[in-house]
Amino acid sequence: MVDPLAAEVRRLRVEEQLSVADIRARLGIGRDRVYALLRGIPPPEWTRRPRARDDARAEALRLRAAGRSVNQIAEQLGVAKSTAYQWVRHLPLNPDDATAERRRAHSRAMTEARWSAYRESRDAAQAAEHARSAGVVGGLGERDLLMLGAAIYWCEGAKSKPWRRAVTVQFVNTDPGLLALFLRFLEVCGVDRTVPTYRVSIHESADAEAAVRWWVRRLRLPAERFRRTVLKRHNPTTLRRNTGDTYHGCLVITVPRSRELYWRIEGMIAELFRITDETQGKVADP
Repeated sequence: MVDPLAAEVRRLRVEEQLSVADIRARLGIGRDRVYALLRGIPPPEWTRRPRARDDARAEALRLRAAGRSVNQIAEQLGVAKSTAYQWVRHLPLNPDDATAERRRAHSRAMTEARWSAYRESRDAAQAAEHARSAGVVGGLGERDLLMLGAAIYWCEGAKSKPWRRAVTVQFVNTDPGLLALFLRFLEVCGVDRTVPTYRVSIHESADAEAAVRWWVRRLRLPAERFRRTVLKRHNPTTLRRNTGDTYHGCLVITVPRSRELYWRIEGMIAELFRITDETQGKVADP
């Protein structure tokens, strides 16, 4: 019984004079498999002379630059589509080509029509949820600020470790909202904004002086309490997104002589954890 794959491999070799690479690309099979199926069939003459197709390749590049598709190039040069693709795959169609631009515009219009209604519905639902959530918050009393401040500090602030007994309150973040909340926490604890020191940590490629001015304005901080900015090394090939005019670095808030404040935070967190453990698994009465 004749193997149809073997017959097709041999036909491509004999009739279309394709190379092993072209046959692999056409049929999607491995090199060793192609060689096994071609055993006894001599290679085309052009494969023994690698430069024999240079003129055809050059013409394919010219046609591609003129805006021809892979199918058009293959048909005009009398080669396999896979061969034409291999020759011109690194050359996209001319972006100024009117036909290509019309197709892109049509695609954008179809995408916009398909998703615009969904986006409007999603944004409306998001706005409604924001409004409901804002209603739950209401006002912020002293107890609320103490609980919130202790919690966010335990997430983002410097903490004492058994191997490093540090008791200085230091909070670092890039989010102005979170930093403003922490400053309100300090005020409830009796620490005015003129007491801490502030330091900006930012990549050396950014405008460090502008970042300091931004934090002073945004959080209404005393400029004289800012220490020398820490510059972080910039990697030119970075994939980070925190770049541009909206990037203001991290702000470090350090409260001097804050041992008792740190202990206070520690005590609140310990009690929160104790209450959580105590009530874990309990079902509230209806």
